[in-house]
Amino acid sequence: MRIHRTRHGGGTAHRAGATAVTAVAVLTLAATTAGCQAQASGGSAAKPSSPPKTSAPATDDAKPAATPSPPTAAPSPSAPAAPKPAPQGRTLMATGSEGKQVRELQARLRQIGHFDRSPTGYYGTLTVAAVQSFQGKRGLSRTGRTDTVTWQKLVAMTRKPTAAELNPPTSRPAARPDKRCMTGRVLCISKNSRTLSWMIDGRVVSSMDVRFGSQYTPTREGTFSIYWKSRHHVSTIYHTAMPYAMFFSGGQAVHYSADFAARGYTGASHGCVNVRDEGKIAALFDQVRNGDKVVIYW
Repeated sequence: MRIHRTRHGGGTAHRAGATAVTAVAVLTLAATTAGCQAQASGGSAAKPSSPPKTSAPATDDAKPAATPSPPTAAPSPSAPAAPKPAPQGRTLMATGSEGKQVRELQARLRQIGHFDRSPTGYYGTLTVAAVQSFQGKRGLSRTGRTDTVTWQKLVAMTRKPTAAELNPPTSRPAARPDKRCMTGRVLCISKNSRTLSWMIDGRVVSSMDVRFGSQYTPTREGTFSIYWKSRHHVSTIYHTAMPYAMFFSGGQAVHYSADFAARGYTGASHGCVNVRDEGKIAALFDQVRNGDKVVIYW
C-alpha cells in the first residue's frame, strides 16, 4: 500500500512539473515573438516595414537608405545662358547718308572724343568708325550705323552743337593775292597757302581752305575761266561725289570734298581743287558765274 501511494504522488509531481515546463515554454515563445514587432504609439502592432527599394534613385532631399543605392552620375552643369543681343532700333543714318543730321551726329561725337575732325555732313568710313567706337563704349552692337537707340544715347550724353561746331570757320590765313586777281571776278587760289579767295575788283569777299592733286595727278597752274557748273556732280571716272563743282580746265574743277573735310591734308585730289567747308562753297557756288576767272599760282 505505501509503495502504491508513492507511485501515485510521483505521477502527480511529474505531471505538475511537465505542466510548469510547458508554461515556461509558452511564455518564452510569446516573449520571443513580441520582440519582433514594432509597437505603434497607440499600443497596437504596426505592420512590418517594407525593405528599402534601391531601384528608384533618391531625390535631392531624400535620407540615406538602409542599404546603399548604386552610384548615379552627377548631373552635368547647365550651359550658361546666351547673352541677350544688345538692343537695336530703326536705322536713321548709315554709310552714304548726307545732310544736317549727319553733321550734327559728327559734332556730337566730337564733343565726347569719338570724332576728331570737323563735321562734314557726309557719312563716310571715318564716321562709321566713330559710331562703332561710341557703340562699343556703351555696350551696343558695333554696327557703325546710327539707329534710334544709338542716337538717343548720344543725344542724352551731349549738348546741342553750336553753329561754329557744326560749321567750323576756315583756319588758314589767306595768301596775298596774285596781281592777276586784282581786277574783275576771280577765284584766286594759292598753292603756297592752300587757300582760295573769292575776289571782286580786288576785294576779298570770302576765303576757304583748299587742297590739290598729288604729284601724279597735279592741279594745273595758270589763268582759266569757269565754263560749267554742276551742283550735284558725280565723277564719271572715279565715281565719287563732287558737289558744287565749278569746272575750269578739262575735268578739273573747284568742288566740295567730304574726304578732304574728314581727312584733311593727309589725302589729295585727282587734280581738282578740293574745298572742305561745305557751307562756304555752297555760298560761293551761288555767286560764281560761267566766265568768271580762275587764277592758280604759287
